[in-house]
Amino acid sequence: MTVYLVGAGPGDPGLITVRGLELVRSCDAIVYDRLVSPELVAAAPPEAIRIGRARLGQAELDELLVRLGRRGLEVVRLKGGDPFVFGRGGEEALALAAAGIPFEVVPGVSALSAVPASAGIPVTHRGVSSQVTVVSGHDERTLDLAALARVPGTLVLFMGLASLAAVAEGLVRHGKPADTPAAVVASGTLPEQETVIAPLAEIARAASSLASPALIVIGDVVALRGRLAAHEPLGVVAA
Repeated sequence: MTVYLVGAGPGDPGLITVRGLELVRSCDAIVYDRLVSPELVAAAPPEAIRIGRARLGQAELDELLVRLGRRGLEVVRLKGGDPFVFGRGGEEALALAAAGIPFEVVPGVSALSAVPASAGIPVTHRGVSSQVTVVSGHDERTLDLAALARVPGTLVLFMGLASLAAVAEGLVRHGKPADTPAAVVASGTLPEQETVIAPLAEIARAASSLASPALIVIGDVVALRGRLAAHEPLGVVAA
């Protein structure tokens, strides 16, 4: 018995790793996130137990994985992106370790790089940005906006759409240039992907029609999109 914490990638089902797909296709049970592609869930064997985690709190989910593991099943916990990049995979791994359940972490393609790339934005670029700072924007009150305003390179915010106006205003107030290029990429890597580009001071207004899931990128690398986004699935650009 083993519980596999598998990263499903950022949305496009083709971005799961070969190892991850092999495990999905051979598992006894699959526990999957709401945003995981239905195609990946359907790839599990017909007789496999399928459990969506939408209504489960984290503690309930941890207990479920332990119970399934104790039944001697090969369990795939299919998580969006990478399990250890804002995926709470560490909490699940700790719960399994405490219960003595064997587990393995199977990394996934993170939205951190894949979603900006799908919009033609490299998070690093020679001569433009040699540093990436990644934060959760779920609650802007937990962010040190003064420190983030001084950090060089590229700033990437997960789960920050609802707080974008407050974050952008705070960064500008603490000295980040108001004309810093910024982007919001919604439904990244999927056919319905939408991208909005605007100066930092205007990005919240420009992206007000977008819906989660969305990733926010702030920094001079965003300006490269005009030359690198020729193959983006769908683009909505605000000047």
